[in-house]
Amino acid sequence: MSKTKLSVNEIEIVLYKKDEEEYISLTDMAKFKDAKRTNYIIQNWLRTRNSIEFLGLWEQFHNPKFKRIEFDAFKNEAGSNSFTLTPKKWIESTDAIGIISKSGRYGGTYAHKDIAFEFASWLSPTFKLYLITEYQRLKEVETNQYNLEWNVKRILSKTNYHIHTDAIKNFILPEKNYEKNDEWLVYAEEADLLNVALFNCTAKDWREANMEFASKLMNIRDIASINELAILSNLETINAQMIKEKVNKRDRFVKLREIAKYQLSVLNDMDFMKSLKKLDDRVFVDYKKKLK
Repeated sequence: MSKTKLSVNEIEIVLYKKDEEEYISLTDMAKFKDAKRTNYIIQNWLRTRNSIEFLGLWEQFHNPKFKRIEFDAFKNEAGSNSFTLTPKKWIESTDAIGIISKSGRYGGTYAHKDIAFEFASWLSPTFKLYLITEYQRLKEVETNQYNLEWNVKRILSKTNYHIHTDAIKNFILPEKNYEKNDEWLVYAEEADLLNVALFNCTAKDWREANMEFASKLMNIRDIASINELAILSNLETINAQMIKEKVNKRDRFVKLREIAKYQLSVLNDMDFMKSLKKLDDRVFVDYKKKLK
């Protein structure tokens, strides 16, 4: 889990990211009502019929393992004077995923952001507005920072590509016709399938051809350009999908080889200086200062 914090009305609220989904601490949010009785606040919210119905509907949309019979039992009891419900009981009884309960440091009750915003509405409309505003501000910062860092790294990598190319001229790429002679395919591992598709040689062939220059720890991917590494990542994803679809090795190689040639030609034709000029000068300077 990755962790960050929101600041709402001088209350620090922990936000966790788990499996690409974000969960906000209901325990921290409940401090808006009563900092010493957060569990009591959450349980009061859980026992209302509106809350149970919202949670059940959310789970039915997002959770195929959600136990609807147990949910119906809670919904029928909700609102009665004798009805009580804790986050742990809700999770264990229904196999819910929208709410999680953690122990230890930063322990407490967390909820998916959809549910957390609903809890915020119950706490206070004003608090909900502040929470959403702060959450959106955080997302904008993350998005802008990601885009800026990605652009800067991409352009710097393109510059390094030319330096890198000069540095590896001593290395040799074996000249073999892997496309016509496919006997190697029978015993080839998936890594070499990608190596031949992109570099036109296996790892073993490259090492044997470069024994004079390369150390024992080096491999062909150590001398790859940033473009080749980007394409390699794409090929790995595409190959994994074709394996799931049970495409035979020969057909996969032909397809991967075709994709590698096309993508390499596109990326190598790109002018990185044009990309550099498109960056906002002020932002670029600020980012360099940040790196220092």
